[in-house]
Amino acid sequence: MNEFRMPSLGADMEAGTLVEWKIAVGDSVRRGDVVALVETDKGVIDVEIFDDGVVEALCVTPGETLPVGTVLARLTGLATEEPEEASTPSRVPAARPKPPKRPESPEAVTSTAASSGREAEAHATPGARRRAAELGVDVMQLTGTGLDGRVTLADVEVLAGFANGATAVELPAASPAPSRTPADDPAAAMRRAIAAAMSRANRDIPHYALFRDVDLGRALEWLADHNARLPPDQRLLPAALLAKACALALRRVPALNAYWHDGGLQPAEAVHLGWAISLRGGGLVAPALHAADQLELPVLMQRLSDLVSRARRGGLRSSELAEATCTVTSLGERGADGVVGVIYPPQVALIGIGRISPRPRVVDDAVVPRPQATFSLMGDHRASDGQTGSRLLDVIDELLQEPERL
Repeated sequence: MNEFRMPSLGADMEAGTLVEWKIAVGDSVRRGDVVALVETDKGVIDVEIFDDGVVEALCVTPGETLPVGTVLARLTGLATEEPEEASTPSRVPAARPKPPKRPESPEAVTSTAASSGREAEAHATPGARRRAAELGVDVMQLTGTGLDGRVTLADVEVLAGFANGATAVELPAASPAPSRTPADDPAAAMRRAIAAAMSRANRDIPHYALFRDVDLGRALEWLADHNARLPPDQRLLPAALLAKACALALRRVPALNAYWHDGGLQPAEAVHLGWAISLRGGGLVAPALHAADQLELPVLMQRLSDLVSRARRGGLRSSELAEATCTVTSLGERGADGVVGVIYPPQVALIGIGRISPRPRVVDDAVVPRPQATFSLMGDHRASDGQTGSRLLDVIDELLQEPERL
């Protein structure tokens, strides 16, 4: 029998709140299936399972807040499958059970209803929507305090307290949001989690810092020529080139694409590039672009855009938060010229990229303005030294001088 436990979605997570089960007792599940929604300081996360099996028991009910490692469900081995027909050359996975549907009428199935459902999903977390429905409250009329203004379960519970136990509440659209204490503020909770993780990292990791100014003239020229032949929705941003160069460099310098566990270095099997994303409500997350070194630039651009969008509206998967092998923090065009970051444990390196701006550079014995960005490398001295870190910056620079090969 296998136990499915509350996963750790990063070094700064100590507990999570089960918002919703996506499975029921008797369901067959396979590795990678989303089985639950868990709310953390970073928002509501789609939690995946990492074992195949049949759900024997659900040990926790939605709404409970539990520490990392708590048993959430128990699985047994996969049920014996029925013999296949001779004409079927390979096994077809059994269809996942679908949740029961309410009776529908032709009038109910309209584009307007679908649009309203998507708006409600973006406006509030699943737990908040369910609790609001129990109270008879239109969740679209509530003002949220979650990430990017999203209505959270805590917001609705505060409202329920104001209702003094009533089963239905009418809240005018102009009503102010209930006041909240700093302890209830999700943005403040995220800041506390970030502070705790970064304090531990600064205490436990002996950081070293390296810097390299990289000439991006050729990369930007290639990018402009590439984009000129494409419609706007297919064009690449500089971030795609920077991410691909970092991923390829990490593949060539594997000592920095690794974890520090139990006093030793454990190289990662793939390059899952963490990408730091600032959230409009404050704070940041660094989900992983899986196998980023293997992605073609258009696919990488699409995945990166999707990752940023889901991070800001609350739709990341547990594997994206837990599996980054090295993180990149790119400040963008409005950022500072350079960044000295803090390594996110158990990773052993962090790559920083400052804004791209014209700066003087010596070219053919003449000082000329060139578009440049300062790359930084924060390394864990337990796992590597300055020579290894310098090699990574060398490779990134080399790759960006030949953008057509990325």
